[in-house]
Amino acid sequence: MKFPSNLPCSAVLDSLADGVFTVDRDWNITFFNEAASRITGVPAEEAVGSKCWDVFHSSLCDGDCALRSCMNDCGRISNKSIFFIHADGRKVPVSISAAPLVDGAGKLIGGVESFRDLTDIQMIRREVEDSWRFEDIIGKSAQLGKVFSILPQVSKSEATVLLLGESGTGKELFARAIHNLSERKHGPFVAVNCGALPDNLLESELFGYKAGAFTDARKDKAGRFELAAGGTIFLDEIGDMPAKLQVKLLRVLQEKTFEPLGAVQSVNANVRIVAATNKNLAELVEQGAFRQDLYYRLNVVTLNLPPLKERVEDIPLLINHFVNRLNALQGKDIDGISEDTLHILMRHPFPGNVRELENILEFAFILCPSGFIQVEHLPEYLQPKSKDTAPHEDMPLTMDEIKCMAVRRALERNNGKKMATCRELGISKDTLRRTIARCEDAGA
Repeated sequence: MKFPSNLPCSAVLDSLADGVFTVDRDWNITFFNEAASRITGVPAEEAVGSKCWDVFHSSLCDGDCALRSCMNDCGRISNKSIFFIHADGRKVPVSISAAPLVDGAGKLIGGVESFRDLTDIQMIRREVEDSWRFEDIIGKSAQLGKVFSILPQVSKSEATVLLLGESGTGKELFARAIHNLSERKHGPFVAVNCGALPDNLLESELFGYKAGAFTDARKDKAGRFELAAGGTIFLDEIGDMPAKLQVKLLRVLQEKTFEPLGAVQSVNANVRIVAATNKNLAELVEQGAFRQDLYYRLNVVTLNLPPLKERVEDIPLLINHFVNRLNALQGKDIDGISEDTLHILMRHPFPGNVRELENILEFAFILCPSGFIQVEHLPEYLQPKSKDTAPHEDMPLTMDEIKCMAVRRALERNNGKKMATCRELGISKDTLRRTIARCEDAGA
């Protein structure tokens, strides 16, 4: 670009809305435009001549300097999300671009960096997230919108609801939303995973038992249906319920009564049932693995929950939600994710759905000390591969696998030194020891 001969270059740069500054090879600031002064709160006359890290105190100043990378590699960086500390002490999120600065002979004489204030954009993002929140469910996709549009009416009825969707789509969140929007919202919400308990234990957990019903039954125990009286019971993974219990559940739906083990009298079942499964119940009925009459009793209102790959536009909203929640839970101050990281997550197919996204961000929180989550903070299976490397399989990881990976990588970075690893991850020696033991037992 050439400037008009009668217009100084500095005047042009001062007219820009983006902050611009240059440094020499010793990291002394040699130019600081008006926007840079406005965004940082540091006057140009004070900034010029100072070291750049004394002016910005950015999240990259401790080692991963964008300008240093450009000047060392003669490359460019565009739209990298970071933050710096304003003169008044507050954090300012910015998007930076950087490039080496050369003279007419092509000799490196320093670097140039521009930055754009993202404060207003982040405020708008938070407002948008709030506007697309339904109870604890976040999303703006058309598929989710269809569910949201009928959820209030479904909730106010007493009809049995069947939630269908892949694992990790948030079926329990929807069940809780139905409960919270219903006339039973002041009653209990009781969740039972029908696939996580052995058949003999599941029956007593659901329906309870009387003293003497079996050898160890020394006193009466209330089942989940009794504990949920006046409220809602959520039966997750209903497709895994054994045939014997399907008969008892059918009676609850038909007659609103049940009998605890060893009881001689029926108990009224004043509960609303919300069931969920990631299986095709219609196919299970055809195979004889699920009772047809129970299927039709459960299938009064069916809500199909879309997988995350079909609601890609919801990913940024979910990321902001999880970042805010993890900050509160872990006492951290992560500002969000970088543009490069968002690009990777937007292209990921998420076979593990929303649960996988949450696990990815929890892993990133382990490695990211502050500022914006960068690509290097993502799990290894999401790391970009070189062009000559075969594409990796997009396999979701459990939280235990993610923790093992984080510990293993931290140990490698610290040459096996456990105290240094504990300091980096912010965990105790006992936690590190237990995690290593679990990893070894699992072969991770």
